[in-house]
Amino acid sequence: MTGGLTGLSGLTPEDPGWAELALCAQTDPEAFFPEKGGSTREAKRVCQSCEVRQECLEYALGNDERFGIWGGLSERERRRLKRRIG
Repeated sequence: MTGGLTGLSGLTPEDPGWAELALCAQTDPEAFFPEKGGSTREAKRVCQSCEVRQECLEYALGNDERFGIWGGLSERERRRLKRRIG
C-alpha cells in the first residue's frame, strides 16, 4: 500500500521523517497500545488531528504492524481494511 498517499510535507511512509511530526510522539504511548479490551478512544482522537495520519497508516499496513493504534485504526480495523483493498 505504500506510495499511494503523501502528507502535507511531501513525506512518504518509506521516509521515517514523518514520525517526527506525529502527534503521538508528544502523547502518552500507552494510549496507543492499550491492554486487551482497553479503550482506544484517546489515541484515535489524537490521530484525527494528526497531519501525518495517512503516512502512519500506510506504514502500519506496509509493515504488517499487528499491535496498537496506527493512523487512527486498531489492529482489527487495519485487518479489515487490508482485506478490502486486497
